[in-house]
Order: sequence, then structure tokens, then C-alpha cells
Amino acid sequence: MSIHPALTAGRVAVVTGAASGIGRAAARRFAAMGLKVCLADLSAEALEGAAAEVAAAAPGGRAAVLAVPTDVSRLEDVQALRDAAYAAFGEVAVLMNNAGTAPGGGPWEHIDRWRHLLGVNLWGVINGVQTFAPAMLEQCTSCAIVNTGSKQGITCPPGDAAYNVSKAGVKAFTEALAHSLRNAEGARITAHLLIPGFTFTAMTRRGRSEKPAGAWTPDQVVDMLMAGMNQGDFYILCPDNEVSRAIDNRRILWAAQDITQNRPALSRWHPDYQAAFGRFLDDADDAASGL
Repeated sequence: MSIHPALTAGRVAVVTGAASGIGRAAARRFAAMGLKVCLADLSAEALEGAAAEVAAAAPGGRAAVLAVPTDVSRLEDVQALRDAAYAAFGEVAVLMNNAGTAPGGGPWEHIDRWRHLLGVNLWGVINGVQTFAPAMLEQCTSCAIVNTGSKQGITCPPGDAAYNVSKAGVKAFTEALAHSLRNAEGARITAHLLIPGFTFTAMTRRGRSEKPAGAWTPDQVVDMLMAGMNQGDFYILCPDNEVSRAIDNRRILWAAQDITQNRPALSRWHPDYQAAFGRFLDDADDAASGL
């Protein structure tokens, strides 16, 4: 398999939400591949711990790692992050807009949490692209922009409308980004939507000290990210230890058919459609077993 040219040794990756979880695992992987890495996160203390771990994996050591405390919901912070990365390393080959937070709230509750969550999860991605993409385009080199989405932004399960809205926005925004990049004259930047499955991170820990059997580790998600980027995939849809790709496909298809078949919104969770959805999902098991 060919390697995405943005992932070659000596180039530079910027990762937001890099102090923990998928962002930290991605920063560590980029460093181990020989990239210089700029880590961004809200907590300076947590960020320094992550930077030390990433530096230990980097052939160039601490000189190849930069830590910049950043609130991605603030455009001026993201602009300062860009300036710091270019001042230290001279270019950016990979931008991974990964910072995220939860919970948000339901349709008529927790308005302050809604604002905070959308500021980080959605505006953080928009701020990152608006700030870095023009500079990356000016480089005229092969680059990549990765935005971390969620299956909840596609199938929109009940429970946290704010989170679903933020990740649905990331999906739509990243699709528009990919279209614009492939139509921009001279652009050599690929866009990728990373869609993790159930992953054991600080955000999903919920007081647990051990990873649930059904969850993937952040490193497994990063394995999938690397493979997807190298294959040129836009949608990098990750399974987990409980949900296969075949099941994901059926869930996503059912959600889309709510519109085309004029079913009630979120019919997967509607009592009148539960049996039909169960039969529809069984088709995924039949396909997987070759029936």
C-alpha cells in the first residue's frame, strides 16, 4: 500500500484535542512515523504530559514536538496555534481537527452547554480549516485535513441532541471541504472524515477504570485512520468490538430511508418500527454469513 505523502518523515502534523484519547494516540503515531508534531489542547498541564509521551516516540525527541495550549472555540487561539506551528516548523502537512466535548443537552434544555459544545465540536473544526487551509494551499505541497466526526452525527440517536447536531455539522462541513479542495486550482490537499465507533477515552469513560470489552482503544482508531488515509478514503468509518461494518451500513441506510420512505423521525427508536428495523438489521447478519 502506498503511503499518503503528508505522512512522510520530516513533515509536520497539527493535532487538536491532543492531550488525551484519539488525539493523543494520533500525535504519538505521527511522531513515531518521523513527523514533527504540534499538539493543541485546553489544559496546559495535560498537554505537557502528552507532549512528553509523544517526544519519547519521536526520533527527533522533544525538538520535534511543540505544545500550544489552545481553546479551539476561539478563532484568535487557533490563529495563534497556526502562527506557532509555522514559526517552529515552517509548514503543516496534516491538520487533525479532533478536539471535542460532551455532554450537551436535549432540544429545550442546557442552552449554555449547547453553546459551549457547538463552540468546541463544530466551530473548533471550522476555525481550524478557516485558519490553516489557506496557508496549506499556499505551500503547494501534498497535505491532508482530518476532521473527527461521529456516527451520532449520521444516525442521530436520542439522548444528546446538541452532540448530534455538532457532529452532523462536522460531517456536512467536511464534505463541503472535500468538494472545494478537489475543485481548487493547484490544490494538493485531501480531506478525510474520521468516524470512530465506541472508543474508550476520557469522554466515554463514565467512571470506569477498565476498557469495556465492546470498545476499541484509541490506537485501534488511529490504525484505521492511517489505513484510510493511505487508501484515499474520505469516510473512515470505524467498527468496534460490538458493531461490525455491516451493521453500521444497515443503521446508516435505515436512517437515510426515514426520509425517502417518509417514516417518522428517528424511526429506529419508534415502537411502531422496532420489529421492521430488527428484520432490516438481520439482513446484515445474513450478508455477513453468506446467506
